[in-house]
Amino acid sequence: MSQALKQSSIKSLPLIHQGKVRDIYDVDANTMLLIATDRLSAFDVILPTPIQDKGAILTEIANFWFEKLKHVIPNHLTGVSADSLVTDPAEKAQLGKRALVVKKLKPLPIEAIVRGYLAGSGWKEYKASGTVCGIPLPAGLQEASQLPEPIFTPSSKAEVGDHDENITLEKCALILGDKLAEKVAKASIQLYKEAAAYALTRGIIIADTKFEFGLDDAGNLYVIDEVLTPDSSRFWPADQYVVGKNPPSFDKQYVRDWLEASGWDKTAPGPELPADVALKTGEKYREAYERLTGKAFVS
Repeated sequence: MSQALKQSSIKSLPLIHQGKVRDIYDVDANTMLLIATDRLSAFDVILPTPIQDKGAILTEIANFWFEKLKHVIPNHLTGVSADSLVTDPAEKAQLGKRALVVKKLKPLPIEAIVRGYLAGSGWKEYKASGTVCGIPLPAGLQEASQLPEPIFTPSSKAEVGDHDENITLEKCALILGDKLAEKVAKASIQLYKEAAAYALTRGIIIADTKFEFGLDDAGNLYVIDEVLTPDSSRFWPADQYVVGKNPPSFDKQYVRDWLEASGWDKTAPGPELPADVALKTGEKYREAYERLTGKAFVS
């Protein structure tokens, strides 16, 4: 079993950016190295306890979807082996299944969220106003109800430590321009619909998900970052789904529940996770991979 990687250190390449989970290094004018660490964030705080194999599992799940959905929209993968970029054994040891060489693209300044079920902030808004992100929905829906049709509900991108904010379709069109906003919405809905239909055959409901997109110099649209992972989506086990209740999920909900009960005030620094909580969380990520792909995860 590989050792958990909380922070990468690739001295042979310049570090461009360190996000909540991913470390990004400069390769050349057209490409960069993206490393998914085992860091875990909750309530917008990076926790001190890494989750064994999480980065590799997220990357493998995203790669599975990139391949499955490449007919919908191109993605940022280059096909270049990350191993080929470094020679130092200590640096190579940090790559493995968690590292990708991706195209350098201009990220769009919004997050493209698609909701197929009523949960989370959408459920809170619906209870208050009968809408989700300002979109009117039928009366009488319950928590976890499937929506008549998936809806596109974009959000603004926040800096690390801040919260993303839901924005209206009109605001999205102002930020991106009408034509690009429509293209992003259409691609997002199609990606979600195809993924959700497949996942259901594997016993997983994708309640909602978040996509990120980028443009190349010619203005072509690509899906980037990660897609349809337990970190960017709400996965529910289909056999435990009941309308009116918030189903258990294949993501860090287990950690969130423990943190809520711990009395932590949700400000940095976060508390260390007990070993059993970290282990259980890792098992949920692994189960999501194995259910979706039908293969055992090998670290």
